[in-house]
Amino acid sequence: MTALRQLGGTQQRLLRQLLMASEGATVESLCEQLRISHNAVRQHLSALIARDVVERAQSRPSGGRPVACYRLTEAGRALFPRNYGILATALLSQLQDRLGDAGMEQMLRELGRTLGSQEVAPAADTPEEEVVQALAQNLDALGYEAVAARHGEEYQVEAFNCVFHALAQQHPQVCKFDLAYMEAATGRRVHHMECIVRGGHVCRFRLGTLLVDEAKTKR
Repeated sequence: MTALRQLGGTQQRLLRQLLMASEGATVESLCEQLRISHNAVRQHLSALIARDVVERAQSRPSGGRPVACYRLTEAGRALFPRNYGILATALLSQLQDRLGDAGMEQMLRELGRTLGSQEVAPAADTPEEEVVQALAQNLDALGYEAVAARHGEEYQVEAFNCVFHALAQQHPQVCKFDLAYMEAATGRRVHHMECIVRGGHVCRFRLGTLLVDEAKTKR
């Protein structure tokens, strides 16, 4: 169920009216469109403002006192479904056709490294537990529902929501994006220990050696 569907029917209708009102809507106009009382409209607006999905807009001149207007916030607009999956799947299919499996995987790795390098990587001497905690927080902020979990003598990251699940089912190379992002963000090798797409209960990641040390070893 989407976040919008979790709201009551009247609030859903009110939000849809605001979605169509680019310059905001007044209490009066919402009363007419929803066929409910001024008091009911104000109560619903107060509840939605508290949820940070509606805000006061610039008042409209009315010949007398300015009339208050209301509009959706960015969070309010985000309640309405946005289907990026179809476009993303089509793009990956085109890339696979043009670049092949290896080429697409390389491109996804590069993209992951680029985005991960925008994070501040922990210092080399940062305790592993702190690195794992920081990585879990980064992933959680991106929607992975990630936590740091202890396994034996070490901490690992467990992600309960595969944000690219549908894409990864059709294009397993997508997981390389995640790994490259995490490695760039932590400066450490990341091992994919368990995968939801491959039947695991979670996506579980274990930190390995510092990438700087690996580079020195290869020389």
